[in-house]
Amino acid sequence: MLADDMLGKGREGLDLARYLAAFEAMQAEGSNLLIVGETDGTVLATYQLTIISGLSLRAARRAQLESVRVAADRRGQGIGAALMADVEARARAGGCTLVQFTSNSARKRAHDFYTSLGYAPTHVGFKKGLD
Repeated sequence: MLADDMLGKGREGLDLARYLAAFEAMQAEGSNLLIVGETDGTVLATYQLTIISGLSLRAARRAQLESVRVAADRRGQGIGAALMADVEARARAGGCTLVQFTSNSARKRAHDFYTSLGYAPTHVGFKKGLD
């Protein structure tokens, strides 16, 4: 599903060994969760959640959300809203006081969706590739 959208097609690869190694590293870290939604053995959706302890915002614990994906043929059926409700429940259970994530500026429909759920675009994100 990572490669099944306009942005992922150009940046994801076919080398599964790399993804499996990353998954093992995530498991070893302990604060990383990879959540997969499925029906009858078919993956419908996924997201990654990392619990981060911090000093700012009165030493807030935060939930860092990554790689939210819903299968293209299942979008518009409430799965995304259910995913985000699950994110929030897990974040609260982990002692977090906020959920944060970045979203590529080209994902206008996603931004409308997140805003409809009460998320606000409060920050500007910066990234720099490291060779």
